[in-house]
Amino acid sequence: MQGVDHIGIAVKSIEVSLDYYIHTLGLKLLAIEEVVSQGVRVAFIDAGNVKLELLEPLGEDGPIANFIDKRGEGVHHIAFGVTNIRSRMNELEEKGVQLLQDEPKAGAGGAQVAFLHPKSSFGVLYELCDKTGKGD
Repeated sequence: MQGVDHIGIAVKSIEVSLDYYIHTLGLKLLAIEEVVSQGVRVAFIDAGNVKLELLEPLGEDGPIANFIDKRGEGVHHIAFGVTNIRSRMNELEEKGVQLLQDEPKAGAGGAQVAFLHPKSSFGVLYELCDKTGKGD
């Protein structure tokens, strides 16, 4: 692992939440994009030593919408930067870690992503995030 890449935070509305992160906390908005494959709109925020990703659901179903319905807004996941995501996924599976998917998926910012099942990670949803563009 290359350290924490970002922390994902589920929000009902990016527009409403941005005021707090930008004006109250004084952080900098880097970009906003839609990731249709993940069913989210994402705002990237520079928090100094780590990025925050505000995750707004695009519809009433999907992982982020379901998370907000069950738990409310808040920390959704912690992402670790990796290279060669498929190899890292295989290595973790060999160590008994359950993954939420068999193949990496397209994520925000052009990354390839995969998630570890919280049952394998003491209740924490971790994401592997490969921004090298290789995926292998």
